Amino acid sequence: MNDGSVVLSLLSQLVYYLSLFHALPLLQKLSIIFITPFLYSITYQVLYSLRNDRPPLVFYWIPWLGSAVPYGTKPYEFFQNCRDKYGDIFTFYMMGRMMTVYLGPKGHEFVFNAKLADVSAEDAYSHLTTPVFGKGVIYDVPNHRLMDQKKFVKGALSVESFKSYVPLILEEIYQYISTSTNFKFSKNSSNSTEIDVMVTQPEMTIFTASRSLLGKDIRDKLNTDFAYLYSDLDKGFTPINFVFPNLPLPHYKKRDRAQQIISDTYMSLIQERRANNDIVEGRDLIDQLMLHSTYKDGTKMTDREISNLLIGVLMGGQHTSAATSAWALLHLADHPEVQQELYEEQLKVLGDRELTYDDLQNMPLLNQMLKETLRLHHPLHSLFRKVTRDMHVPNTSYTVPKNYHVLVSPGYTHLQSNYFPDPHAFKIHRWDNDSASSYQTGDSIDYGFGAISKGVSSPYLPFGGGRHRCIGESFAFMQLGVLMSVFVRNFTWSFPKGINSVPDSDFQSMVTLPIGPAKIVLQKRQE
Repeated sequence: MNDGSVVLSLLSQLVYYLSLFHALPLLQKLSIIFITPFLYSITYQVLYSLRNDRPPLVFYWIPWLGSAVPYGTKPYEFFQNCRDKYGDIFTFYMMGRMMTVYLGPKGHEFVFNAKLADVSAEDAYSHLTTPVFGKGVIYDVPNHRLMDQKKFVKGALSVESFKSYVPLILEEIYQYISTSTNFKFSKNSSNSTEIDVMVTQPEMTIFTASRSLLGKDIRDKLNTDFAYLYSDLDKGFTPINFVFPNLPLPHYKKRDRAQQIISDTYMSLIQERRANNDIVEGRDLIDQLMLHSTYKDGTKMTDREISNLLIGVLMGGQHTSAATSAWALLHLADHPEVQQELYEEQLKVLGDRELTYDDLQNMPLLNQMLKETLRLHHPLHSLFRKVTRDMHVPNTSYTVPKNYHVLVSPGYTHLQSNYFPDPHAFKIHRWDNDSASSYQTGDSIDYGFGAISKGVSSPYLPFGGGRHRCIGESFAFMQLGVLMSVFVRNFTWSFPKGINSVPDSDFQSMVTLPIGPAKIVLQKRQE
């Protein structure tokens, strides 16, 4: 029998069975359509449970959806329930994906230091990030190109650069406070205003980041309707975009339009500088990339790719820094005694002069406050990779098969009492000796963008680890340090009447945010 005969035979059988199905009463048709997937799913789970070479599978009732609802709404609670039942290693099914979780520092090591041949961040994230950042950058390129791109960007993240950024960031913050309609101070003696930190902090973050990293030309455009394009682009980072990267919905069209316009704007500025030979070493990240963006194989980044990388740099840290500063303000509203400690530190270090980058290095309490905020609220509750070849889990009988995803959650580990006593309490003095954040091993490794710690077995990893560790960690601490320093020196704040505690976390975003509106009342200091 030839191939054509086989196909015809299969088609005839399919037609036959469809005719039988069509002849059934409606109730039986509905039963087959809805009950059969349930029976298949349960049978599959029972057979899976008999295997001892796979991590245990979390039971689920609803086919395809799997554990998406409990994981998506309360991930840490979901992880804890699964850990109580299955241990540190387990697999759950979610929307067509098998997700193998490994909790704790051993999980950090297993995932973050996995061999490049075993896992792929590009396969895990590219369908989400490429529509937002654009082609040819971040996860839309092979890993060795991404490592080169990190190296290109790292030149703008040096200590010398930070020293020049601090006065620019200060200028932006003071200008925002004095001109933004979000800061409407009362004319009476209270001299106070109520702000929603989920409105003010994203704006302050993108203004300060764009001014310091991308320069005045790009920052000035944010005073126009151009700013709304970033908001449209930002909406590309939602759970639905992760599951369905392209749908015929309005916010998808706005995302794509915003990406094109922003990229074109950056590109026109690049081409203008080239035409005028106006390229200055160290002026901003745009010039940095124009001068230093040649891959190891001699290939140069195109102007379009440089434009897209600029989007990636700005947007990549936007959510996390905005969320962290919002959480910091909320926790300090709940702890006026910590506000006072921070204020006294500011007076001791600065007196009545303005802040410099070097001053930030002499403010341990300010940095401890930021570390504690990041411990309580890891910006990303889950980090994962796609498995590209079968992976054995050390010291177990388990193998994670190809095409599964491996998931790690440093944010869950941050909240475990065996590593951080009283883990849900905001205590900046738990960092007085800084022992809990120390990395195990002094070994370092260079993936192409500078040496970093090889060990990732620490219980505290707010910026990830391994080759995909965030290179913006130092910039984030500098930016957040300047921002919080301004708030502490100029204001005291508390919750509005009727609100007595920090809001819960909203896990339905890709970034862990406070449930909004999240408001505080600022009062100008009289000193």
